[in-house]
Amino acid sequence: MTVSHAPPSAIPAPIEKPSAPTRTPPELETVVPASVRRSRLRAAPRWVRRAVGPSLLLVLWQVFSATGVLDPDVLASPGTIARAGADLMADGTLPTAMGVSLQRVVVGLLLGGVIGTVLALVSGLSRLGEDLVDATVQMLRTVPWVGLIPLFIIWLGIGEAPKVALIALGVAFHLYLNVYAGIRGVDAQLIEAGTSLGLGRWGLVRHVVLPGALPGAMTGLRYSLATAWLALVFGESINADAGIGFLMNQAREFFRTDVIVVCLVVYAFLGLTADVIVRILERLLLQWRPTFIGQ
Repeated sequence: MTVSHAPPSAIPAPIEKPSAPTRTPPELETVVPASVRRSRLRAAPRWVRRAVGPSLLLVLWQVFSATGVLDPDVLASPGTIARAGADLMADGTLPTAMGVSLQRVVVGLLLGGVIGTVLALVSGLSRLGEDLVDATVQMLRTVPWVGLIPLFIIWLGIGEAPKVALIALGVAFHLYLNVYAGIRGVDAQLIEAGTSLGLGRWGLVRHVVLPGALPGAMTGLRYSLATAWLALVFGESINADAGIGFLMNQAREFFRTDVIVVCLVVYAFLGLTADVIVRILERLLLQWRPTFIGQ
């Protein structure tokens, strides 16, 4: 029996599979969390960020004045205003006027603050006090207090008294409303808890009601300061012989827009300083109250 063998060339070669194409892995991008991006934007000090807007306004103002777009008779340039302010500081005119205006605001603020706070305590702590006080205060509050200037002049003359009375009136209404709302906004459960702990009426007022009304009182104080400076502007336009308003009236007669703007800047600076002081008081007196400060 003969066995035939196929030649080696006849043996089929193994089939090779085509190699898969090589894929390039995608490039990975670094993902920056949103909080990190926000922190980069906030890397600059806060006072720098807050100064961007006013600085840009001053630059545009100076550019418009230098190019003639803004007529100096209508509004002086920032450089001219700065020189006028330096001259007023050098000869002592501006510091003296600031001292007189500050004295008026402080006296009016103290007088109006005491009146408004006392009335708010009487009205807020007692239903009988509310019936006797609140209706009268609300009625007087609706009267435009600036419209009382002629009566103040008739009653008090043209000296310091009508100016201080005008400031005190505006301050008293703001403090009354906010202190009263703060007292009536105290949580009733805190009153019940204080009563269960054995606190009497005055103990509740001292340890529960007044601390609970303090945030409202501080808000009222901030509003009162803003109103005090506004009332000062009106008050010093009434036959004033000293103060920042007196300088403004003199500058108006001679068309000195630079001096007028200097006086307005002083008003703004004093008002901003007073607001900063109140903010510091809030941080000191209201440390127990956690608040949202923004993100």
